[in-house]
Amino acid sequence: QVQLVESGGTLVSAGDSLALSCAHSGRTFSNYNIAWFRQPQGKEREFVALISGSGTTTYYADSVKGRFTISRNNGKNLAYLQMNSLKPDDTAVYYCAAKRAWAHRPVIVTTAGEYDYWGQGTQVAVSS
Repeated sequence: QVQLVESGGTLVSAGDSLALSCAHSGRTFSNYNIAWFRQPQGKEREFVALISGSGTTTYYADSVKGRFTISRNNGKNLAYLQMNSLKPDDTAVYYCAAKRAWAHRPVIVTTAGEYDYWGQGTQVAVSS
């Protein structure tokens, strides 16, 4: 089993920066691709960013490209989401998710249902 715990969510103002963390335990961290999703209140969960197990591949939703950066430290079993130039539309509960990485399988997977493990989420609120 894999456990994921997000942290770092808080209330910020538009234009501010915020960094989220995702702590992974239970299995070898580098064997899992990690993604961040978010769910605004009353809306469906949406893909934000992903990073491959090795950290060599990243992919972003168009809505956050150029503002958000995903990274990981496999030695510390941590993944991060650095969010800059935050907008009120970024307000949501942010979740990290893990998907087992296999050779010859696509890394870029943006469908929530394809991910095996989820954290409990952390709330990010951006005021205008």
